[in-house]
Amino acid sequence: MSSPSVVVLDYGSGNLRSAVRAVERAGADVTLTSDLDAAMEADGLLVPGVGAYAACMEGLRAIRGERVIARRLSGGRPVLGICVGMQILFERGIEHGVETDGCGEWPGVVERIQAPIVPHMGWNTVHVPEGSRLFAGIEDERFYFVHSYAVRDWTLVTNDRTPDAYQPRVIWAEHGGDRFVAAVENGPLSATQFHPEKSGDAGAQLLRNWVGTLGAA
Repeated sequence: MSSPSVVVLDYGSGNLRSAVRAVERAGADVTLTSDLDAAMEADGLLVPGVGAYAACMEGLRAIRGERVIARRLSGGRPVLGICVGMQILFERGIEHGVETDGCGEWPGVVERIQAPIVPHMGWNTVHVPEGSRLFAGIEDERFYFVHSYAVRDWTLVTNDRTPDAYQPRVIWAEHGGDRFVAAVENGPLSATQFHPEKSGDAGAQLLRNWVGTLGAA
C-alpha cells in the first residue's frame, strides 16, 4: 500500500523544510509546492504559517491558496493548518490595530494574548476533549508554542443534527491566565496553534495520527 500524499503549501511563509521532514517521518509522501492542482489532488494539504497574519494572508491570496482550501473542504478533503496557518483559517485577525480578513472557514478573531508575558514561547499542556483522533495517545503531553496572537473565543455554533464527525472538537491551552484555542478538529479541517514539528515525540505522534486519517474516509 502506497503512502498517503501530502502537499505542504508554499506561499512564501518562511522555512518550511522542518514541516516537510516531519510529515515525511509521519509516513507521508510529501511535496512542497505552490501548484494548486497538486494541492487539490493530494490526500492531505498542510498549510504552514509564520510571522504576521496580514503578510501570510497576502502570500496566500497571491497564489489563490484560500480558494484551494475552500474547494478541498467542500469536497471533504483533509486540510491541516499550523501556527499562523491555523490563524488564517478564521474570519479575521487584528495585529497592531490592523484588521485583516482571513479565509473565514471558522468564525472568530485572532487577537493579542492577554497575558503578562508575550510572546507565549515554550512547552505547554493542552486540554483535549473526549473522542479526539488527532490527539489519540498524546492527550496528556506538552507541545511547543511560539506566538503572541490567538483565538480566545470559540463562536462556531452546531446542533444535534450535525454529524459527529463534523462536531468541532476544540482543544484549549492557557498562558498567563488567558485561555486560547490550541487546536481544532472539525471534519476534514484540523489545525494547531503550536508547532507539531517542534514538539518532539508528541508532535510526531500527532502528525502520524493525522497522516493515518488520510484516505480513510
